[in-house]
Amino acid sequence: MDKKTGAILSYLLWWITGIIFLFVGKNDPDVKFHAAQSTIFFGSISIVGFILNRIAGFTDLTLAAILGLISFLIWLFGVIVWIIALLRANSSGGARFQLPLVGGFIAPYAEQLANAVN
Repeated sequence: MDKKTGAILSYLLWWITGIIFLFVGKNDPDVKFHAAQSTIFFGSISIVGFILNRIAGFTDLTLAAILGLISFLIWLFGVIVWIIALLRANSSGGARFQLPLVGGFIAPYAEQLANAVN
């Protein structure tokens, strides 16, 4: 599999394919970086959304509505970043790039995670 395909597939199903391609793409450091970035970013927003929804289930209606709105906005942000990641992975040919808005924060952790998987 080429670098471009590996990078695109790393983002395809959010953190699920990120985890898969940490191991499948272990011979290509750029694919591992994309997989690690996908795992960290999309895994984080999935966990935050899950926690907010669980908390909303134990609160009154007003707070539940607010938490639900916050959870939706986080999900929407994730979808927008996902679309951008897929487009950039395609246009860059699989070369490394940082995710918009959060890439500067996530990239060092993605690099560490990618290097930790052998």
